[in-house]
Amino acid sequence: MNSLMSRRNLLKAGLAALAVPSLAACNNGAAARGPGEVIYWLWDSAQLPMYTECAKVFHEQNPQYTVTIEQYGWNDYWSKLVTGFISDTAPDVFTGHSSKYPLFADKGQVLPIDDYVAKDNVDLSIYQKGLADRWIGADGKRYGLPKDWDTEVYFYNSAFTEAAGISTDQLNSMTWNPQDGGTFEQIVRRLTVDAKGRRGDQPGFDKENVKVYGLGYADAGGGDGQTSWSWYAAINGWKYSQGEPWGTKFFYGDPKFTETIGWWRGLITKGLMPTYAQAKSGVDVTTSFGAGKYGMTPNGSWMLGTYGQLKQVKTKLARLPIGPIGKRMSMMNGLADTIWAGTKRRDASWAWVKFLGSQTAQDIVAEAGVVFPAVAASMPAAKAAFAKSGWDVTPFLEPVEAGDVFPYPANPNAADVTAVMTPAMESVMSFEAEPSSLAKANDDVNKILAVNT
Repeated sequence: MNSLMSRRNLLKAGLAALAVPSLAACNNGAAARGPGEVIYWLWDSAQLPMYTECAKVFHEQNPQYTVTIEQYGWNDYWSKLVTGFISDTAPDVFTGHSSKYPLFADKGQVLPIDDYVAKDNVDLSIYQKGLADRWIGADGKRYGLPKDWDTEVYFYNSAFTEAAGISTDQLNSMTWNPQDGGTFEQIVRRLTVDAKGRRGDQPGFDKENVKVYGLGYADAGGGDGQTSWSWYAAINGWKYSQGEPWGTKFFYGDPKFTETIGWWRGLITKGLMPTYAQAKSGVDVTTSFGAGKYGMTPNGSWMLGTYGQLKQVKTKLARLPIGPIGKRMSMMNGLADTIWAGTKRRDASWAWVKFLGSQTAQDIVAEAGVVFPAVAASMPAAKAAFAKSGWDVTPFLEPVEAGDVFPYPANPNAADVTAVMTPAMESVMSFEAEPSSLAKANDDVNKILAVNT
C-alpha cells in the first residue's frame, strides 16, 4: 500500500511539474478581453476549419459575443490545460475527453451546467443515444454537451485482400473466439506474407521473416485498449469494471480478459502480428499501413481523414468480428465542450457551448466530413460527406444503431489506473510477463480505487 501511495504522489507531482514549463506561455489575456470574448481550445487540427466556421455563425447570431480559437497537439493540449488551471489562465471553454474530465470535475476545475440546461430547456434527446448521459459525472452533475462520437472498425488494404482471395462478405462476417481466433484469425493468417511470398496459411511460411503482417496495432492498449483489444474482450463477455462506466472495481484479472490478451499476444508468436518493439519502433500504425506493411489495422472513426490521405493504398472498412456472446461490440466514446470553472465569462461561455451542441453547429461539423456529429439529425449530412470522400461508414454506425456498444472506462483516478495498466500491458506484449500477471496489476488498480473512495 505504501508503494502505491508513493507512486500516486509522484504522479501528481509529475503532473504539476509537467505544467510548470509552459506557465509563462499560457495566458489567455483575460484582463485585456471584453466580457463577451470567449477563448476556446481544441486539439485536432483537422477540426479547426469547421469550428472556425462555427465561431463565425455564432457571432452572426450573437453579435455581443466573439470566439477566439486556439489549437494545440494532443500532448501539449493537456499539459497547457493543467498549467492554465494552476495559473488561473485556462480557456473559458475547451474540448473535453471522457478519460480526462472525471479528474477535472473531481478537482472542481469544470463547471456543472445543469442549471443552464434547465433554464434554457436544452433538449438532450437530440443526441445519439447515451451520449448526453456520458457527461454526467460520478457526482450526478452534468459537465458538458456532446459534440461528436466514435466507434472502431478495421481499415484494410483492399489490394491485399483481393490478392489473397478474401471477399468483402468474408471480411464483414468474421467470427472470433479466444481459442483459435475463428475466421478472423484465418483471414489475418491469409493476409500475412513472408519475404518469399508465402502466406501464413501456406506450407513453408517463415514467421521469422515477414514482409506483410496480416494485422497491425498501435500499442498495448493500457487500461482501455480502445483501438487494440477492447472489442475482443467485450465479445468474450468481459466488462472493465463493476459500475460501468464509473468503475468502482476493475476486472483486469478476470480469466475472460487474460485469455483474450493471451490470444492477441499469440498472434505475435505465430508471426501474424509484429512484435511490440516493431509496433513501437517510432513509425505510427497508419504510416506503416500506408507503406504496405499491414493487411489491416483496427482504428477509430476519428482516423478516417488520416487514412484517407494514404494515397498509395486503397483503404476500405470492415466490421468488427462476432464473438462468443453472439454479436459484435464496439467501444463508443465521444467528446464534449466543457466550461472552465474559473472563467469570468460564464454566460458567454455557456452561450458558445449551447451553440456548439445545437443542430446548427453540428450540421457544419457534419458537412466537413471529419467526425460523426453528436446530434442524430445531423448524421445524414455526415454520411453524405464521408461518401463523397469515398468512405462507406456503415461499419462504424451499425453497432450504435443496434445498441451493441460499451463506454470508455472512466473514473477520477484514470491517470493512476493508466500508470499501473500501461506498463503491465507493455510487459505482457513484450513477453516480459505472462497474461496471468494482470491479476496483480488489477489488485494494484483496485487498491488505488479503495484509497480514493
